[in-house]
Amino acid sequence: MATQTPATRIPLRPRAWGQQGRASSEGRRRFIYGALVVFCVLYYYRPEDFNSALAYIPMAKISGGIAFIALLAGLSSSHVKIPRAIKILWLLLLQMAICIPTAVWMGGAAHTVFDRFAKGVVVAMLLSMVVVTVREIRKLLWIQVSAVSLVTFLSIALRHYGPEGRLTGIQNGILSNSNDLAANIAMSFPIGLAFLLNDRGFKKVIWALALAVMCIGVVLTASRSGLLALIISIIVCVWQYGIQGKRRQLVVVTILVFMLGFGMAISNSRYRARVESIVLGRVEGEGEAAAASIESRKELLRESVMVALTHPVFGVGPGCFIVVDPAWRVAHNSYTELAAESGIPALILFLLALWAAFKNLAQVRQSRQYREDPEFTLFAQALWAGLAAYMAGAFFASIEYNLYPYFVIGYTCAMVRIAGETLPVRSGEEEETGSRRLSYAFGRKTLGVLKPTKQPSRWL
Repeated sequence: MATQTPATRIPLRPRAWGQQGRASSEGRRRFIYGALVVFCVLYYYRPEDFNSALAYIPMAKISGGIAFIALLAGLSSSHVKIPRAIKILWLLLLQMAICIPTAVWMGGAAHTVFDRFAKGVVVAMLLSMVVVTVREIRKLLWIQVSAVSLVTFLSIALRHYGPEGRLTGIQNGILSNSNDLAANIAMSFPIGLAFLLNDRGFKKVIWALALAVMCIGVVLTASRSGLLALIISIIVCVWQYGIQGKRRQLVVVTILVFMLGFGMAISNSRYRARVESIVLGRVEGEGEAAAASIESRKELLRESVMVALTHPVFGVGPGCFIVVDPAWRVAHNSYTELAAESGIPALILFLLALWAAFKNLAQVRQSRQYREDPEFTLFAQALWAGLAAYMAGAFFASIEYNLYPYFVIGYTCAMVRIAGETLPVRSGEEEETGSRRLSYAFGRKTLGVLKPTKQPSRWL
């Protein structure tokens, strides 16, 4: 009678870095991951905005060059397997590049494609290639949320208000505009909450204060799109962290904080009028500037839809909607603006990429790593909430060239691979069965019969 051997784990390593166990492959991976960390620091913290001496250094070009060099180093390895979501992003980049020759402003279109959007695609691919541990994801997410919370705190402390009395970021990049600052706060809020729930001791206090500052920041920006995105973000967080995660204290605290914040908001007649205008349109007491803003948004929505319908294939050129608008304004809607600038195919690819990210997260939820690793679970839930907040905020802001969604797409691809790196199997014939199960769950999902493989499937 044959005896069964105990269950063992078969470790999987990314094939993109050459033969397994080679120190040179791991060294190259660490170098590329280090380059990715530097890119994130330069992109989010923008040190040139804090030190005037660095303003003469082209940080944007340096960060883009770092990402591109890292990508070349990664592609120098053999057997690179690109996840479906990343393939869609490359197709979107190709669609935008094709639109450049027909753009109303070729120089501006080329700048938008290669200096702004291409970074997102490169970073997403690098994340899917080199991030192999939860600790590495944690470091990158920490850079993002710490930068957003720090900029928000400094903006409030220095009373950095615009001409309309709305809070603006002290940076000149993605956090400078009131609406952009509020949108990034809403998207980063779930990540900060994940750190709060995962850390202990004094760190919890720091994260609690950071989240409070971020919420105050959204109110002070008086951004209606940011407020809607934050509400969506909080609702998803309460459902995932509080109800599904059985954290009753979080639910109670959220309700109390929401009631307190709601009371403070409605006590300000100007802010109350702006919030009411989301549903009621123009209301008394909101001011001429705010009322004109609502009418302007409606006009821009109609205009961007018409431009998309009259230029359905190639659009007017990436980043060129502001040129065709008589008042030189953005569309304040990422979906219609993308369709107007790069054609309806670009909008379809953009939505498919976001859908692929959600599918990745749904796949991660079925993994053993998700069930057994609390930190991994929190980050997966945070990315889900942040992506939902982004999609809501994108209806009211032009943030399609913000790198946040492309970071998330890369994170989800990395998480799928991390979740599939080990699987309990038994030796002998059952090893082949375990490999076949892993191939279906974490590799390329195909219809029909699953062919057995000699080795477990890998993402790269």
